[in-house]
Amino acid sequence: MIKFEDVTKVYGDKVVVDKVNLNIKEGECFVLIGPSGSGKTTTMKMINRLISLTDGFIYFKDKLISDYSVYEMRWDMGYVLQQIALFPHMTIRDNIAQVPLMKSWTNEDIDARVDELLKMVNLDPEIYRNRKPDELSGGQRQRVGVVRALAADPPVILMDEPFSALDPITRENLQDDLLRLQAQIKKTIVFVTHDIEEAFKLGDRICLLNEGRVEQVGTPNEFIQHPKNDFVKQFIGDLSGVFLNHFTLGKVAELIGHPTSQTEHLSVVSGDRVVSEIYSEFANNEAVIVQTEHQYWLLSRQDIFNFLSTHGVGEVR
Repeated sequence: MIKFEDVTKVYGDKVVVDKVNLNIKEGECFVLIGPSGSGKTTTMKMINRLISLTDGFIYFKDKLISDYSVYEMRWDMGYVLQQIALFPHMTIRDNIAQVPLMKSWTNEDIDARVDELLKMVNLDPEIYRNRKPDELSGGQRQRVGVVRALAADPPVILMDEPFSALDPITRENLQDDLLRLQAQIKKTIVFVTHDIEEAFKLGDRICLLNEGRVEQVGTPNEFIQHPKNDFVKQFIGDLSGVFLNHFTLGKVAELIGHPTSQTEHLSVVSGDRVVSEIYSEFANNEAVIVQTEHQYWLLSRQDIFNFLSTHGVGEVR
């Protein structure tokens, strides 16, 4: 879907992005993470040409991004910022409608799309479509920002630390909303964050950048099991708290579980639950079956304990 070949960005004598090679797959949530100044936001902004590259090539659908009309290409890439920047004088309906209007959609089609999108993020259209942004909470405005990026049904969504300015509870709720939404819409999402917990929760694959260079690209499991160097190990740190309190069982099962078709004689638990909620299930069972949308997974108590032991937790009660 999106391919980087030796992409470099230089400002004066400072190399911000240094010969980056990436291949972002269609339908995945690809997370760019790294410390401040690592080049993650610059890397993302080069995708839709908000920042021009100095050297190398970026392809979108096997075509150089420079070969696209910049405006049409941006219409095909929804963009969600940390500061959502809704137009304060417009209604929520009109904020969401901006790209469809540019694409000459009819009012009837726009109204139907606005209502559909608001329902997808649990905002009742009858209540919210005619409100102004200052009548919404921060979390509600961010939900509107997400669906505004989806309004014209673009294949790619770029998200630049969209939840980092929110309080922890709202942030976690919006992460859950995004996971649920992505399960429905299967967009290609490029997501920038500095938060390792958020990256591991949301990312199908993660790219860790450091001083403009790629340190590692892989699934959360590959980062856990096979960190490539000391910088990677130091950056991901002790993941036990993340694992227990933030990972859903579905995500955990994908990391360390075992696919199975046998569900008899074991408790079946929803993949939407988090690890810290299931100790009661393990009290009388050595293993449970985790049910996700398309798969059953065998997850043993020992699997979890082994993981926690590996990551510095000596005893789990």
